[in-house]
This record gives sequence, structure tokens and C-alpha cells, in this order.
Amino acid sequence: MAVPQTAHSPSLEEATLAAPSPPALTAMEIADQLHSAAIHLLRRLRVRDRESGIGPAQLSALSVLVFGGPRSLGELADAEQVRPPTMSRIVAGLQRSGLVRRHATEDGRRVRLEATPKGVALMWEGRKRRVESLAKAMGGLPENEQLQLRNALTLLQQVIRKL
Repeated sequence: MAVPQTAHSPSLEEATLAAPSPPALTAMEIADQLHSAAIHLLRRLRVRDRESGIGPAQLSALSVLVFGGPRSLGELADAEQVRPPTMSRIVAGLQRSGLVRRHATEDGRRVRLEATPKGVALMWEGRKRRVESLAKAMGGLPENEQLQLRNALTLLQQVIRKL
């Protein structure tokens, strides 16, 4: 006696194994997509920076001083990839707003720029707003995708150390 054939629906694992895999991306293609994603992520998060009341150039320079420590004007200009006269104008605005102060070095030949407590608070508040926005967006993802992001973060940190 013959056994009747029953309809068989493939399991997810079988379907995944049987499905053609997408073409592999080259390191250059992955790097290009990662670069684009990083830029778009930062642009979307920076929308929250408008709440700080100061412009992006000033926020960026202040960020270097808050999270990287005191610097000379030249060091700050180098970090921000601008010329010293441009940085001088940016710092003047930060000083007028009470976010940065200048200190003479011990030898009196150089000036160190340092974030004031008001500048530090402004940067931490801005960082908190950006992180909260990102956490809210991530919170809408399923748990397995959040785990994928966590694993990708570990890989990104490895890549960053190699740059």
C-alpha cells in the first residue's frame, strides 16, 4: 500500500538554505554604504542640536574641548580641520556665550582654551538628546535586530581602531 503524499511546507531554515544568496558585496561597497549610513545618521541626530542655540561649527569645536580636553587654538583648528583665523572667530563666539575661556600657559607664551561649566553642561545635554533620539528609534526594532546592532557596534569599534 502506498503512503499518501502530504503537502510539505519548507521550514524557515530549509527556505533560507534553498533561496539564492544575494551577491556578496566587496569591502569597497560595504565601506561606501557604511560611510553613507554614518553621514545620514549624524545628520538626522544633529537636528536635535538646534535646541542648543549655537551653530554647528561652534558645537563641533566645543565638543572637542569638552570630550577631548583643553587645547591651544592651533590644536583646536587642526582637530576641526580649519585654519587658525577661522577657529579664532569660532572661539570668540563661544567666549561671548560664556562656553569657553582662555588660560595663559605657565610660560605665558601660549593660550589654552577650556570649556566652561556652562559649555560642558550644554554639550552633555545635547549628547543626551541625540542618544535619546537614537535609543527611541532603536527601541522600535525587534530584539533580534537590536542584538544585530550590538554585534555590528563591536565590529565598528574594531574598524575605528584600525583607521
